Amino acid sequence: MMRFMLFYPILFGLIGRYVLPAIAETSDFAIEPNADFILAALAMITPIIFGALIGFSILEDRDDNIINSINVTPLTFNQFMSFRMIMVLLFSFAACIFVIWFSDIITLAWDKIIVIAFIASLSAPMTGLIINIFSRNKIEGFAIMKLLGTIVILPVISLIFTNANELFFGIIPAFWPAKMISAEVRGDDLVYLSYNLYLWIGLGYALLANFLSYIKFVKKVVH
Repeated sequence: MMRFMLFYPILFGLIGRYVLPAIAETSDFAIEPNADFILAALAMITPIIFGALIGFSILEDRDDNIINSINVTPLTFNQFMSFRMIMVLLFSFAACIFVIWFSDIITLAWDKIIVIAFIASLSAPMTGLIINIFSRNKIEGFAIMKLLGTIVILPVISLIFTNANELFFGIIPAFWPAKMISAEVRGDDLVYLSYNLYLWIGLGYALLANFLSYIKFVKKVVH
C-alpha cells in the first residue's frame, strides 16, 4: 500500500510537468488559460486515491475481524483509528504538496501551496470513512470508490462558474480548495468569493464533515 501511495503523486506530477506540455506543443490545447482547471484536477484527485486506499485497508480489517478485536487490547478503538486517519492525512498532505509543486502548472508561493494542500488533504480520511459507511465488503467498497471518483470532477466543473451558482457544488469538500486554486490563478476579482473566504469556509466544512463521518462510521462498525 505504501508503494502504491508513492506511485500516484509521482504519476500526477509527471503528467502536469511533462505530458500536458507535450500535448500543448502538438495541438491547439493551451495550458495557461486552463491552469486552474488542470491543477485542481491533479490536486483534488490525489486525496481521493489516498482515502480509497485507507478505506479498503479498513474494509480488510473489518473482514478479518480486527476492528472488534481491538476492544480486547490495550489500544482503544479511537486510538487505532486516529493513527490510521492521521497517517493517511499526512501522506495525502505531502502528496498534494508534491503534485502542486512538481507539476509546475503555475508558480504558487509556498505558503499558498501548503495551505491549499492541507485543505485538500482533509478529503482523504473522510473518503476512507465514507467508503466504510456505505460498504459491507470490498465489492460494495469498489462501487462507492468509483462513485467518489466520478464526483471529484464536479469541483473542477465548478470553476466554470464565477457567481452564486458555484455554491451549488459547495457540498463537496474538494470544491473549496479547488476554488482557492482558481482564486490564486485568476485573482479574487474574477471569482465569486475571495481566497480567504474559500480557505476558512473550506477548513470549517471539511473538519465538520470529517467529524460527522467518523461518528457515523463508529456507529456502524463498532459492536
